Amino acid sequence: MLVTNHVLAGALVGYAAPGPVSAFVGGVASHFGMDVVPHWGDRPIETVMHIAVADGLTGLAAMAWVWRSAPRRKRWRVLAGMVGGAMPDLDKPSTVFFGFSPFPAAWDEFHSVIQTEDSRRMPQEIVVGAALGLAVLTWSRVSRPHA
Repeated sequence: MLVTNHVLAGALVGYAAPGPVSAFVGGVASHFGMDVVPHWGDRPIETVMHIAVADGLTGLAAMAWVWRSAPRRKRWRVLAGMVGGAMPDLDKPSTVFFGFSPFPAAWDEFHSVIQTEDSRRMPQEIVVGAALGLAVLTWSRVSRPHA
């Protein structure tokens, strides 16, 4: 699953959560729930590094955009949901750049076992990302107090 999709799903969790702690926990849960669904992946990192870097930067840009567009009263919980949604995938850049995962082996094993990846599912990733982006945009607008 593209990390940008996890970020956007985490934002939706943050909008729905009563506070930042529940938003973070819900974001992590949404990450694992999404990873169970068949999604793009199952390719060696060396062959998809250009996609991984672009996705990581897009995910960071999405976080900034969502943070800025969220109503002030909801920003911390939305940010917490996005961080929780993205956090389980920190093993990937950490392994590439530093040679190790920041998580315990049991965590990484669980995360690996639940993955249902298929190298032909990139179109699905794009559709999911667009739908999540539209949902976040809609929720951010609906959540704003009326002038």
